[in-house]
Amino acid sequence: MNTSDLESRCLAVGYIADEELSTTLELMQQLSRPLLVEGDAGVGKTAIAKVLSAVLGRPLIRLQCYEGLDISAAVYEWNYSHQLLSIKRHELEQSTEHGETDIFAERFLLERPLLKAIRTADPCVLLIDEVDRADEAFEAFLLELLSDFQVTIPELGTITAKTIPLVVLTSNGTRELSDALRRRCLYHYLDYPDADKELKILKTHQPNVDETLANQVVQFVQQLRREELKKPPGIAETLDWVGALMSMDIKSLVDNPTLILSTRACLLKTREDVARLSQAAIAELLGARQ
Repeated sequence: MNTSDLESRCLAVGYIADEELSTTLELMQQLSRPLLVEGDAGVGKTAIAKVLSAVLGRPLIRLQCYEGLDISAAVYEWNYSHQLLSIKRHELEQSTEHGETDIFAERFLLERPLLKAIRTADPCVLLIDEVDRADEAFEAFLLELLSDFQVTIPELGTITAKTIPLVVLTSNGTRELSDALRRRCLYHYLDYPDADKELKILKTHQPNVDETLANQVVQFVQQLRREELKKPPGIAETLDWVGALMSMDIKSLVDNPTLILSTRACLLKTREDVARLSQAAIAELLGARQ
């Protein structure tokens, strides 16, 4: 699949991928390398993995990272309740055919996302979301997994990948990632889209949107992102807002700061940002772009 073909297939599933991103995704497949995507929250990093899954027809397996994430949640754990039931059953049957190690048979193994991703019969897309939220110890383990695509389970031994997943890691930059992890991955920084690209995204997701409204929404959001907000609105917020305006049969934002004020819940996600976007501030922003 060449770059232009990949762009077209991404567009077919509703994702606007520029030439640089399309080339990176193509290289990712050719080199079988993980892809690290960094950028602010709301710019569409997670969507890249979902789009790859849809375009390539591969299942998507997602690991959501968080502080304190450990192997039992990310890789595997034992089904303790079933193990206890098995022990009780053997005790009741007074069976001597099976030793205690039998409770560590594969039928008691619970696959978590990382193990599941390398044991699927068909290749998958593995999304390791917000890897910067996990601690450095988990990052070190992850580096080993991504290098060899195998997992060692003490009771079973080393489990080697049946298939190699396409791996997408995302980071919001809350913690600096190690150089070792960065070297292992291809890299792409995803920024907020410019006005032209955001307009294309909006029209792709809302093909029936009024042309005037679409342009006004994009221009206002672009202007809003230049303000000193705690959490600038992302693409998802733009789409939510235009969807709300369309449901209200709004055709234009011109000279209507009250309407924007009443629908700002679609755009802003913190108390401080809501307070900052007063009716006077909205009127000023509307005036600045005219």
